[in-house]
Amino acid sequence: MSLQATSSPSRAWLTGMREAIPLLGGYVPVAISFGLIATQAGFSAWEAVLISTLIYAGASQFLFVGMVAAGAPLWLVVAMTLLINVRHVVYAPNLAPWLTSSRWWPWLMHGLTDQVFAVAHARLPQLPASQRLGWFTGAALLAWLSWIGGTALGAVAGGELVARWALMGEILPFALPALFLVLIAPRFTSRRWSLALALAITIGIALLLTMSGLTNVAIPLAAVCGALCFYSVKFVTTGKGERHE
Repeated sequence: MSLQATSSPSRAWLTGMREAIPLLGGYVPVAISFGLIATQAGFSAWEAVLISTLIYAGASQFLFVGMVAAGAPLWLVVAMTLLINVRHVVYAPNLAPWLTSSRWWPWLMHGLTDQVFAVAHARLPQLPASQRLGWFTGAALLAWLSWIGGTALGAVAGGELVARWALMGEILPFALPALFLVLIAPRFTSRRWSLALALAITIGIALLLTMSGLTNVAIPLAAVCGALCFYSVKFVTTGKGERHE
C-alpha cells in the first residue's frame, strides 16, 4: 500500500479504489457464497442482489436469509439484523477524529464494513484532510460494487460452479469466517490487542448458545460482548497511562 498522498483531491478517490483492490480477494468469494445460499433458501437472484445492495452487512445477510427462510417474524428478523451490526459502535468513534466536515459522510457510512474500517483506520491519518473524503469514497465504492457483483454471480451461476467443482461447495461456507480471521490475526503482534482478544470470550459464549439451540441469539450476543470487551480494555490501558493507538 502506498503511503504517499495523491497529487490532488480529485484523484484521491482513485487512490482509494486502488488501495482497496486487495479486499476483493475476500469480498468476492464470500459474496458468491451468499448469493448461492440466498437462492437455495428460496430467494430469487434479483432479491439476493437487492439484499446485498441495501443491507450490505455481510454476516447479517446470512442471518437475514436464514431467519426468513425459517419463517421467523419480520420484527425479529429486523431486530437481529440490526443487533449483529452493533460492532459499528466500535468502528465509528475510532474513525470520527479523521472525518472532515462534509454532508456526504452520513451517506458514505453505508459503505463502512469491517474490512473498509481496517484499511481506513490505518490510511486516513496518513492523508491530508482534503483527500480523506475522496479516498474513503473510492475504497467504499469498490468494496460495495464487488460485493454486489459477487452476489449476482453466486445467485446466477453459483449452483453450476459448485456442480462443476465440488470442492468449492466445501470452501465457500468457510469464506466468511476466514475473512474475519484475516483481520484479527495480525493484531496478535500488539500486547494491547492480544489482551482484548484474550478477553473476548464471545466465541465460547456463541458456541454454548449454539449447542443449547439458541443459534439466532449467539451471533448478535457475541458482537455485543466483543464491543464491551474492546471498550473495557481500552479504558483499563488508557487509565494506566498507555499511549492511545
